[in-house]
Amino acid sequence: MRPFILIFFLFWLPGCSNAPVIKPKQFSYVIVHSYPHDPMAFTQGLAWDQGIVYEGTGKRGRSSLRRVDLQTGRVEQEIDYEKDIFAEGITVFHNKIYQLTWKNKTVFVYDKHDFAIIKSWRFPREGWGITHDNRNLIVSDGTSTLYFLDPETLSARRRITVHDNSGRVKYLNELEYIKGSVYANVWKSNRIAIINPDNGVVEGWVDLSRLREQLICDKPPNVLNGIMYDPEGDRLFVTGKLWPTLFEIRLVPGLHRAGLRSAR
Repeated sequence: MRPFILIFFLFWLPGCSNAPVIKPKQFSYVIVHSYPHDPMAFTQGLAWDQGIVYEGTGKRGRSSLRRVDLQTGRVEQEIDYEKDIFAEGITVFHNKIYQLTWKNKTVFVYDKHDFAIIKSWRFPREGWGITHDNRNLIVSDGTSTLYFLDPETLSARRRITVHDNSGRVKYLNELEYIKGSVYANVWKSNRIAIINPDNGVVEGWVDLSRLREQLICDKPPNVLNGIMYDPEGDRLFVTGKLWPTLFEIRLVPGLHRAGLRSAR
């Protein structure tokens, strides 16, 4: 194959990025603090807003939107969905809570203060995770694609394909925008991808595989899912579906210190 044809072919491939392929940095964690979490909550999304914790839970017949007390895990306010709704991720943007649904192809928008419904939108794809970058809503649909949406119309402004040095990263789930990067749970894994929102490159992986060992529960814990960031306190929180604990963690470079508790 002639060199110029090969170069053209590489740039033509759907989903290819001109961004340099780099080897992602590896991160582990230390546990800063542990908080109670409702072990019946099938966590789909977490969001922090001005000191308040919001949570979206899933499963048909168990889906909800909640305001939760961080210190006790107590549910202070709740909306329960009809049995045909399978709710997914949430984010708080401009005093509104946006909550996705899985296959119902509907996005619900609530007033964050009283959970009054503002509107519901039809959405053309499955909803998995959602966050925002102070301008766009950022949404995952379980593929390797992230969509950047207009918050007023839900029209797609742009999209990126998420990939690392091994190829595309699929099953992107719960999302959180932290210090200019998108953090994403990868469904059925114990890792979080740290994604460059400009080009989709995974610049880091967080290994949380040992975190489940810290749980005290009667049955094997479900998958890791739930990322929350407190920008005022620079605090990172994670949990999982049906986990009895919400963990505040601090990331550390490398994999060798996983699971240790911080002296802070």
